[in-house]
Amino acid sequence: MAIPKKVKTNLNVVPRQPQPQYPDGYNGLTTPNRRKELSQLITDEGTYLPKSILHADLDSGMLEFVQEELDTSSSGEKIPVIDRILTLQRWGEFSQTWSFSTKDKNVSLPFIVVVRQPDVQYGTNPSLQYTIPDRKQFHFAKVPTWDGVRKGVDIYTIPQPIPVDITYNVKIICNRMRELNRFNKSIMQKFTSRQAYTFVKGHYIPLILTTISDESVVNTDERRYYQQSYTFQLQGFLIDEEEFEVKPAITRSMLFFDTNTAHKDYGFGSPSIVGQQPINIYNENKFRRKLDFTVSETTQTITYSYNANVNLIRSNNVSGVTYTINGVGTQGNLEVVIGDVLIVTISKTSSGTAQVRLEEFIYF
Repeated sequence: MAIPKKVKTNLNVVPRQPQPQYPDGYNGLTTPNRRKELSQLITDEGTYLPKSILHADLDSGMLEFVQEELDTSSSGEKIPVIDRILTLQRWGEFSQTWSFSTKDKNVSLPFIVVVRQPDVQYGTNPSLQYTIPDRKQFHFAKVPTWDGVRKGVDIYTIPQPIPVDITYNVKIICNRMRELNRFNKSIMQKFTSRQAYTFVKGHYIPLILTTISDESVVNTDERRYYQQSYTFQLQGFLIDEEEFEVKPAITRSMLFFDTNTAHKDYGFGSPSIVGQQPINIYNENKFRRKLDFTVSETTQTITYSYNANVNLIRSNNVSGVTYTINGVGTQGNLEVVIGDVLIVTISKTSSGTAQVRLEEFIYF
């Protein structure tokens, strides 16, 4: 027997109470408080522009993450972390100057080291995509200015950050299994949700744990030690302050209008004065004239102050129309010139008011 479907018999149309991060409600227009806080972190202790983030800054952020977030102790003492990012080529060079080496310049175990792979790939940071061609500038902030005479605004613009993926190997070298286990537990707890974040100049940069490998040396003739390598992918981005731009905005605009008071006709009066209306804005020489006849009226007289072609387009309660130009009767399409007197005579279909609409095309 099939399980019956759940049918919702009522809908709650009352909006929910505002969430703590949106005290005024989030309608897509107001800026949430948390977003304002993040924006202030980016520009804190500096100008209105964000701080540069380059490769060295990302390296420092990774090193600080290992030192502070992956803190591990052994026998009541903190396992030291080499205070710089190393490469495989410089391993032997720095082994002679480590602050936690013995008097014989031998490295004392355990210790942790961060090694960066030299190949930096184009990034997969989820906040950045292949959406912006070239290096287009985008609005970042408006900053009020005052030059002693008038107020103004400076426009701060920045290009889209460049996403980069950097691979780091965090290695722990020790001679006891319990130290290995403690460091492994610290990493597993931190990356339970697959990724963690390091804080670089006001930006949260995601870190992803990709692989764990064992590089332990097991040799009965030599000293035995354990070495595990944890590979992390830092999904960062580069922001170069040399690409920032600051431009003054327009503080005052002056608009000038040049108008011509002369009418299109060659005499006095204009189409607007005689009750005409333009048909549309695309043909300024074509107008429509409305003639209203009262109950007792059957004739109206028009004196033209411009040249025009006239024809009947619509009538109401009219059975017939006759035209007289300067005393001469005419029918069909009419042509009038400056000074012509047009008399429009109608025959009504029934008693009452009547209406005639004429279309006039003015020519010169």
